[in-house]
Amino acid sequence: MLLSDTSLLALIALSSIACQWLAWRLKLPAILFLLLTGILLGPVSNTLDPDALFGDLLFPFVSLSIAIILFEGSLTLHFDQVRDVSKVVRRLVTWGALITWALIAIASYWVIGLSAELAALFGALVVVTGPTVVVPMLRTLRATSRISNVLRWEGIIIDPIGALMAVLVFEWIISRQQASGLISHTVLLFGEIILVGAGLGALAAFLLAYVIRHHWLPEYLHAFGSLALVLVTFTLSNHLAHESGLLAVTVMGIWLANAKGIHIDEILTFKENLTILLISGLFILLAARLNLESLISLGLPALALLAIIQFVVRPISVGLCSIGSGLSWQEKGLIAWVGPRGIVAAAVSVFFALRLEESGYANADVLTTLTFSVIIGTVVFQSATAGFVAQKLGVTEPESKGLVIIGANKVARAIAEALKQQDIPTLLIDPSWENISEARMSGFTTLHGNPLSTRVSEKLELGGYGQLLAATPQHEINTLTCLHFRSEFETRFIYTIKTDKSTSLASRKGVATEHQGNIMGQDSFSFKEIYSLLTQGARIKATKLSSDYPLPRWEAEHSTSRSLLMAITPDGRLRFFSPDSTLVAKEGWTILSIDTVAHVVKAESHQALLPSESGASV
Repeated sequence: MLLSDTSLLALIALSSIACQWLAWRLKLPAILFLLLTGILLGPVSNTLDPDALFGDLLFPFVSLSIAIILFEGSLTLHFDQVRDVSKVVRRLVTWGALITWALIAIASYWVIGLSAELAALFGALVVVTGPTVVVPMLRTLRATSRISNVLRWEGIIIDPIGALMAVLVFEWIISRQQASGLISHTVLLFGEIILVGAGLGALAAFLLAYVIRHHWLPEYLHAFGSLALVLVTFTLSNHLAHESGLLAVTVMGIWLANAKGIHIDEILTFKENLTILLISGLFILLAARLNLESLISLGLPALALLAIIQFVVRPISVGLCSIGSGLSWQEKGLIAWVGPRGIVAAAVSVFFALRLEESGYANADVLTTLTFSVIIGTVVFQSATAGFVAQKLGVTEPESKGLVIIGANKVARAIAEALKQQDIPTLLIDPSWENISEARMSGFTTLHGNPLSTRVSEKLELGGYGQLLAATPQHEINTLTCLHFRSEFETRFIYTIKTDKSTSLASRKGVATEHQGNIMGQDSFSFKEIYSLLTQGARIKATKLSSDYPLPRWEAEHSTSRSLLMAITPDGRLRFFSPDSTLVAKEGWTILSIDTVAHVVKAESHQALLPSESGASV
């Protein structure tokens, strides 16, 4: 049964979210499921024909989508993150790109039998690694920050460079066809693309930053305004200099990411959501255009070429570019192992294949088929093996089982001590040197500073920490902290200790409940109550549940003397009891509870014992 255009668009959207969800559940890159879905909907079942669905609008849509994807990726590129690895990144996107291009071109000429022109163009097309596949892979790898920074920066910057190389090679092919001056034509074209792309991108970023700084655009229009300007910049740049648009939007994003005095969090959040939608749809659409017969007909030569790219070209390029970089051989090894190709390679290959067919090149469509074989091969192989390789090389961050605690006061230290006994790592952040000193003497990992400050954000390494607990006596600080760290932790993993709100504030002046974290503790004890209990000698104790001693029996024996705070699963994961959610501890779990016998004394009578609430200490 033929589906209507509206139904096909709905099917693409439904398939996209299903693939993304499956990738999240299985901890694999979503591109695997997106490519498979596209192939099933396209050449296998003939349900989806992108050319018939979009007509002449298909490739303008693909081009604009890639521009948005590159812009969003470049918004995450901060210069302070790449200081330690800038030399490697700079080499990888210059000399490394040239080395990769030359070696792949030679290999495709000898192994596949492409003509010299098509081999050179194919080599340029698959130079790019691509953020659309690198970033999701990094999420599952948990690679160290230096490796992640190298791969992320390379993946984003190499996209416009690879597209630029492909344009130059394409122009060279056309020049040979037209018997025009090769060197002069190519050099002039290169200079024109660089000048127009970089200049227009910098100008657009400067104008947008100026508008935001001077509040000429309301905040709710920042995301939409930046999107409109990206599309205009990309289109205008391509109009002035063919294929310079990718460079323009990349420069624009990097400029904004490092501009002083502007906040782009809302823009970035909007672009991230839009990018997920576009990436998902594009992979399905382009995979649906594949010719399976041509892909299968490549056979063993394609597998040989894939092996050369994976085990020869990439290691040589990374090895030469990382000489004298300070990276360990293990870090170099993982960087050399990870280099999947992505959406830009797929889209650009389709574009140039059509252009070459129009110019009279026979079998130009082999470019698209061969490019997709490299995309599928690198993504599937590296997704299946990169995690194992990273673990064997010892270059992964620990699993996110730890807890970041905002505050190093008596309550925070008591919680950290109880977790330390259960081998749960904690990080205590506090601006009070007195609190930090006591925490350090107790052997805890600490960070001295205001958790909301830029200095702490720059120093904060969250590898191994998957949850946050705001444990200060100040309601506003807890709330602000929970809001601040929503970009780093999922909302369900952000908790706070209940604090007493000022009764003098009217409801319209108070902090909204939805901005706070989830309340810690089955009985929602406030900070004052927990502090009072600890001061009177109460302790946080651990009890392991078993088939002979299940939770109902523990509750029957301690319902009036103890209150549940947290639980630890058999695999070492921390879970919180909270009135905001239902948590049932099972056999093999360890529950953490606090004595409540001392609670008969009013907490208010011990208010003088509380730490200062002036805001100088948390």
